[in-house]
Amino acid sequence: MSDSLLQRLLRHVDTPLQPPRPHVEGQITRLIGLTLEATGLRVALGDYCLVEVVPGQQVEAEVVGFSGDRIYLMPLFSVEGLAPGARVMPRAGASLVPVGFGLLGRVIDGIGRPLDGAGALDISDRVPLAGETINPLRRHPIDATLDVGIRAINGLLTVGRGQRLGLFAGSGVGKSVLLGMMTRYTEAEIVVVGLIGERGREVREFIDQSLGKEGLARAVVVASPADDSPLMRLRAAQLTTRIAEYFRAQGKNVLLLMDSLTRYAQAQREIALAVGEPPATKGYPPSVFAKLPKLVERAGNGASGGGSITAFYTVLTEGDDQQDPVADAARAILDGHVVLSRALAEQGHYPAIDIEASISRAMPQIVEATHLNLALQMKRVWSRYHQNADLIAVGAYVRGSDADTDRAIDLLPALKAYLQQGMSEAMPMQRSIQELAMIMQAPPAQKSPPAPAAGLRRSL
Repeated sequence: MSDSLLQRLLRHVDTPLQPPRPHVEGQITRLIGLTLEATGLRVALGDYCLVEVVPGQQVEAEVVGFSGDRIYLMPLFSVEGLAPGARVMPRAGASLVPVGFGLLGRVIDGIGRPLDGAGALDISDRVPLAGETINPLRRHPIDATLDVGIRAINGLLTVGRGQRLGLFAGSGVGKSVLLGMMTRYTEAEIVVVGLIGERGREVREFIDQSLGKEGLARAVVVASPADDSPLMRLRAAQLTTRIAEYFRAQGKNVLLLMDSLTRYAQAQREIALAVGEPPATKGYPPSVFAKLPKLVERAGNGASGGGSITAFYTVLTEGDDQQDPVADAARAILDGHVVLSRALAEQGHYPAIDIEASISRAMPQIVEATHLNLALQMKRVWSRYHQNADLIAVGAYVRGSDADTDRAIDLLPALKAYLQQGMSEAMPMQRSIQELAMIMQAPPAQKSPPAPAAGLRRSL
């Protein structure tokens, strides 16, 4: 080939020729609990590798730590059959996950594989698992309400579009039912549900009973049950958030429901302890409390003119302990909390929302002064009754001793009826406010004249 021809060909080459990169492989040297230890690799924290469990079968694993030339890997799936010296190969390319409107009505796992048996996903978009960080000064402020279809929340704990709230509850108090009602009755255009670390039976029950066909039609469900690896549970929570971010970028108002934030923290605890991080607060390593805000801060409003992610994160309170480390940390980084009471659930009061212990920090900025005043009045009346509940129950309270307590006794049946709601009953925002006004603006009950004394009755 002449020099002139070679020069003409080189002018059409867009990039300079690079020597081929060597294909570097490592090997497994140790397995301790959930962690694989490998040598011979040059990878960075967060990279993904393929571990050859048996010839021809590979399992994906993530780099979760290192010490000198030793690399710590956490597999996504079972490594049954793994032997010493197994090959480890760095996986080329970043971790991409499926997103798109073809996910609506589908149930997928933590890496985006369909679980519902409805065939392959009809999507073409794939994006990095880690979303882009939004400048807090560019976020649109929370200035509009979001109707979630629950009367007690709409009227007394009004949710703002782009707000992040915690749903604090123990086991068996109606948490999943409440989430299912919100998916069916909310005015949000799209619902993204993450079932993280729940029992496999509960996943099916939530989809079939709590969510239903109506709720599933406009929802995406990401499920990672309790028997999944801790890394898979972490991936499922991140994928749930990433899908919600995609729809927000399309200008949609998204309701994100994650059940639960506690299981996400426990998965991170398992990983951190496995790589040798020392426990700090009640067995939780410091990295757990560093990852919680990173996940939660990805929700919220986008830039002005864009979409929003309104998020509910369930927080399991072990033994109904509201001072659990995860619950305490979540309360500090969220914009409000809804507490479910076991005592109310035992009375058949559903949803079992403890109005006195719950708060929406965005409510004063997004509702009218009249609505806010009605909500505060109702909370005061409800609280006044429960302050004197023991005296009233034993008959020690004398009617007429306190006007506020008398009013609380009169309004109690109406208050209980307002706070309760059937599973198949939707309650729009405007109607919730109207019913609240009817209760609080009702005239006080007619006072009956005091009974005559015993001696006077005998003389009459």
